[in-house]
Amino acid sequence: MSDVINVTRSSIPSFEEYCEEIRPIWESYWLTNMGEKHQSLEAALEEYMGIESVCLLTNGHAALETIIEAFDLHGEIITSPYTFASTTHAIVRCGCTPVFCDINPVDYNIDVDKIEALITEKTVAIMPIHVYGNLCDVEKLAAIGKKYNIKVIYDAAHAFGVTKDGVSSACFGDATMFSFHATKVFNTIEGGALCFHDHALTQRVNDLKNFGIHSAEEVPFVGGNAKMNEFCAAMGLCNLRHIDGWIEERRLAYLRYVERLSNVPGIRLCPPQKGVKANYAYFPVVFDGYKYNRDEIFDMLARENINARKYFYPITNAFECYRGRPGFDPADTPVAAFVADRVLTLPMFAGLRTEDVDRICDIILK
Repeated sequence: MSDVINVTRSSIPSFEEYCEEIRPIWESYWLTNMGEKHQSLEAALEEYMGIESVCLLTNGHAALETIIEAFDLHGEIITSPYTFASTTHAIVRCGCTPVFCDINPVDYNIDVDKIEALITEKTVAIMPIHVYGNLCDVEKLAAIGKKYNIKVIYDAAHAFGVTKDGVSSACFGDATMFSFHATKVFNTIEGGALCFHDHALTQRVNDLKNFGIHSAEEVPFVGGNAKMNEFCAAMGLCNLRHIDGWIEERRLAYLRYVERLSNVPGIRLCPPQKGVKANYAYFPVVFDGYKYNRDEIFDMLARENINARKYFYPITNAFECYRGRPGFDPADTPVAAFVADRVLTLPMFAGLRTEDVDRICDIILK
C-alpha cells in the first residue's frame, strides 16, 4: 500500500524548540489574556510584514467579523463567491449583504473590471480574496475604494509572506485579514490577525476581542472574546523563524509540478504574477478539456492514497444554507462556477518530496 499524501501538512518546529518557547508560560502561569508571547508575536509580525499594526485573534474568521464591526459597516459588501465559507459567512453574520462579483479566469481573483457596475448607494466596502496566494489587482481596488469612499478589506488567508514589488500583502487596503490555521503556510495552530496602518483602529479591535475591557473597573465598550492564547502565540514565534525556509521548500515542489504539467492540452495552471514574490500556498489545476475530468482525476488520485481537494467547490453563492436568498445565484458568476466545477488543488506543503510530486503527476498524465 502506498504512503498517504494529504493535500497539505502542517509546518511545525522541532518538539524541543516549541518546549523551550513555552517554558516561560509554566514559570509565569500566564496562559492567555494578551501576555508576553502574544505581544511578542504581534511585534515580530509587524516587523516581518512592514506594517504599523498587527492585532492577533483566535482565528481568521473571528478577525473578519471583528473588522466589519470595527469599521461599523452596515450595508452591501462586494466580494467574490470563489472563496472559503468564512468570507461570505462573516459578511452575513455581521448583518451585511454580500454582493457577488465574478472572478477573472487567469488568477481566479475578483474581476476588478466588473466591480463598479455593482456599486450602489448601499455599498460600504469591497472584500476581495487573494485566492491561492495570488494577489488581487491592489492598485485598481485602491482607486475604486477612493473614488467611491468605501473600505477595501482584504481576505488574505492564503497570502502570508507574499509581496508585490517588495511590499507585503499586509499593507494593502484599509485592513487585511490573515488566517493562521494549522493548514496555512504560516500557522499558530489556530489563529488569525488583522493588519492595518491606522493605529487608532488598534484600540477598537482590542475592545472587540476582549469584552471592551480597559481595566478591572472600566468597560466602556461591548465586546466579545477573540484573543489568541499564549500557546498559539508561542507556536507562531517558533514558526516565524522557519517561514522563509518552508516557503522555499514549497517553491521547489511548485517548480516540479510546473515542469511536469505545463503545456499539457486541457490542463490549466496559474501563471506567475509580475513583481510578486509568491508563497506557493496551493497548487490549483483546472481540467478544461483534458482527457479526464476533475472528478475522475480526484478519484484516480484517491485510489492511490493521494488526497487532493476540490477547492473551491461549491462556490459560496451555491451553498445550501443560502438557497433561495436574493443575490445567491451561481449563474450570476459564471466564470467562478465554471472554474469551481473543474479545479483541483494538488498536495502542497513544505517537505513535499520530488518523487511524490512525480507520483502525483504520473497518475494525472498516464
